[in-house]
Amino acid sequence: MIKALLAVAALPALVVATGAAAQEADPTATSPSLVDSPAVEKETRRARVALGPQIRPRFPGSDRNLLLPLYDVSVTRGDKPFTFEAADQGVSIAIVQKDGFAFGPSFRVEGSRRRSEADLPVDEVGTSFEAGGYGELWIGSSIRARGELRKGVTGHKGLVSDVMLDYVARDGDKWLFSVGPRFVLADRKYQEAYFGVNPAASARTGLAVYRPDGGIHSVGASATTLFQLDRSWGVYGYVKYERLIADAADSPIVRSIGSRDQFSGGAALTFTFNTGIR
Repeated sequence: MIKALLAVAALPALVVATGAAAQEADPTATSPSLVDSPAVEKETRRARVALGPQIRPRFPGSDRNLLLPLYDVSVTRGDKPFTFEAADQGVSIAIVQKDGFAFGPSFRVEGSRRRSEADLPVDEVGTSFEAGGYGELWIGSSIRARGELRKGVTGHKGLVSDVMLDYVARDGDKWLFSVGPRFVLADRKYQEAYFGVNPAASARTGLAVYRPDGGIHSVGASATTLFQLDRSWGVYGYVKYERLIADAADSPIVRSIGSRDQFSGGAALTFTFNTGIR
């Protein structure tokens, strides 16, 4: 049942498509909705590189944050605005882009949980490389619905799905602001990796044996902003809040050594330049 829910969650565009029958004119300012025309292909490419610090939970359900690098690379042609990307979405490659709809592969890396990072000797979870796909749909030029479905190839080895809805306001590349709700679903394997307590772990830690089910993992919201200081330099940042719910929130691990409230955020400098490549 949960795998079916995750598959549906990965394509929220299907839910909102009936409300998007009439697209507003020229949504390309915020999305890669149209294939480049021959005239655009002759223009040289511009690149924007962002680099700075960010904080994220040490592992899902942790009450401590970890300092990590925040980086991003975007490419566009000529004077066409850079494609909008929320700071918390996975790395993705568009295979199909047409009329505000896009889909393709998506990837993400989830950090490990080590016993040395927790107050109790709970089971460790290795670094998780997640691979899967995404689908997104633009409703006009301001609303984007996106879903990602990924499988942990290493680490937790479970299925996880992110459902995102963003309101995007921007003036080309001069400034951008987005905000919207977030929903995360996960299967039993993912939940057990981070929030389950098996008999052996219970004996070591004194925590009650706990076997969580799959389902809705968390709800929250995320905001991304970007402001161009001059033609080359700019600033970029994001904040995100998640609230663990249902079986994840009820885990003895979260109640004893973690937190239901998960905060992330970061800031970076951006540098934009012409690559000279057509």
